[in-house]
Amino acid sequence: MTDTVLDPALAALVAAVLAGLGGLLVPRLIARVPEPAPQPAAVPVPADGAHADEPPKMLYAEIAARPGLAWRSGLLSAAAGALLGAATGLDWPLLWLVPLTPVAVALSVIDWHTRLLPRVVVVPATLAAVVVVTAVALATGERDALVRALVAMVIARSFFWVLWFVRSAGMGFGDVRLAAPVGLVLGWTGWGALAIGLWASFMLFVVPALVVLMARRDRSLLKKSFPFGPFMVGGALVGLVWGTALAGRIWG
Repeated sequence: MTDTVLDPALAALVAAVLAGLGGLLVPRLIARVPEPAPQPAAVPVPADGAHADEPPKMLYAEIAARPGLAWRSGLLSAAAGALLGAATGLDWPLLWLVPLTPVAVALSVIDWHTRLLPRVVVVPATLAAVVVVTAVALATGERDALVRALVAMVIARSFFWVLWFVRSAGMGFGDVRLAAPVGLVLGWTGWGALAIGLWASFMLFVVPALVVLMARRDRSLLKKSFPFGPFMVGGALVGLVWGTALAGRIWG
């Protein structure tokens, strides 16, 4: 077996194991998230995207206690880690991609059940990723990649801020926060990865939504909020693994 084949295979194995172990801790992470303060009655739409006409939020402790959450999160994190490892190889980006993977899974689970992306998870994860990316860039001389990653972070967050500002289809401010680390890691990989990753986020969200809408023929669904975080995470994975190759084919 050549080094060309061995490096991605070994990276995939290492990333899968480490991310999978982190995924087993997802219930513990969710259980430690503090419950948000009650929203005043005069504020119909909280900053993180919940809507007043929806049922009460599911408690984080209840989500964490769901049967099988640990092993499902572990398998999902391991699968994502394997894809990232195979695409990246034994390279520096694994230092932030592997630990971010179970965090992204935890946020996806939370958002799916509560329509919230807690800032107490998103903001520290973003700051930690910025620190690691910056340290690696300065240590390896990858200053161009660092600048691109930071600019991409600002672009992605600004783009989702605009969507949130115009109240687009249930967009919450938690999605704006999550766009920052997504833009950062995609930007390090390249502009093509950023473009494909953001595009894939919307495709993963819109296509199933249109299918459900046509099947049910219920226009009231358009007024409901839906979790976008899991689709943003999925789009980021697409961008990281296949974004550069797809962008090269599309834009030559």
